[in-house]
Amino acid sequence: MTNRRPGVRVGSASEFSLFFRVIPGHVDELREALTALQHTPGYRPGDYEMTIASIHEARFVLFDDETRLLFATSFDGSWDAYMEDFAAGPLKLFDSIFRHTEGYAGLPDVAAVKSFIMNAQVTAAAYARNYPGTVKQLRRANRLRAAFDQVLDDPDAEAALSHPALKPLLDEAADA
Repeated sequence: MTNRRPGVRVGSASEFSLFFRVIPGHVDELREALTALQHTPGYRPGDYEMTIASIHEARFVLFDDETRLLFATSFDGSWDAYMEDFAAGPLKLFDSIFRHTEGYAGLPDVAAVKSFIMNAQVTAAAYARNYPGTVKQLRRANRLRAAFDQVLDDPDAEAALSHPALKPLLDEAADA
């Protein structure tokens, strides 16, 4: 049975796996485009502010002797909302990559994006996540943890931290 919108959903996130054929003779240009993407703010290793804020992670993989390209990611929300964000966001970056794949004719609008993606997307046979929460919730949790660590490191906070109501937080911090 084929889903109208491909992809497996676990909790708040859906997986997204696209498979493309690389145009013969284009692998060097494709590698250059992928390198340029990797050096773009938000996509550099250690940057956590991707243009599409609902993405948990994203990766491109060349395989089958560099004749095929996998684009895999997971994201929060519905497939249609993700397509809207994708179409409104970093299309120039992705245009420089996808132009090296067979069947690509540009992404002038949301309908073209959806059609191109639907033709390349394959639903995963299995998908699991090791953590709950949306990207927004995880970013907030990281900010809270950093703020809590800052308080823990402050010698002037010792009296306040001795309050019994904070014991569950301190126990969790000690387990990290």
